[in-house]
Amino acid sequence: MKSSPREVVIYSRPGCHLCDEAKEVIKRVAARIPITLREVNIDNDSDTRARFNEEIPVVFIDGKKAFKYRIEESELLRRLKSLPA
Repeated sequence: MKSSPREVVIYSRPGCHLCDEAKEVIKRVAARIPITLREVNIDNDSDTRARFNEEIPVVFIDGKKAFKYRIEESELLRRLKSLPA
């Protein structure tokens, strides 16, 4: 039975170099493992900005916080493979 792609959400903002680095890691992993990626610009919503302003980038996998600030490609792969479908 084929499992559905993991949902990866990254909270970020334009001009954030750590966010850009995190997106590159996610894109490399997405080339190897099917994921559903959603990017959220925290500056588009005051509540979201208040929640994540000092923590970006923040990455959630299937609704659970998985990373903030930096993402290691090997760790992202491990987490995506270990989560239940």
